[in-house]
Amino acid sequence: MSARCQVLGTVPGFGHSISHSHVRTRRRFDPNVQRRRYWVPSLGRHVRLTVSARGIRTIDRRGIDAVVAEMLARGERI
Repeated sequence: MSARCQVLGTVPGFGHSISHSHVRTRRRFDPNVQRRRYWVPSLGRHVRLTVSARGIRTIDRRGIDAVVAEMLARGERI
């Protein structure tokens, strides 16, 4: 599963792990993405989305219909 949120477009960030001796090694900060299944009344079916924790809160706040309409407008495959 890719570490990309379908709602917000959140992608991994990159940086360094710094040890006690201050040696820097490259690391990756993945967003907290989860597979969620939502009922979308406007489409009349369930959709399965890969969303981050913040994306779940966005759906709760704005509603699944509004979020899915925005995703379809920008060409996101659902």
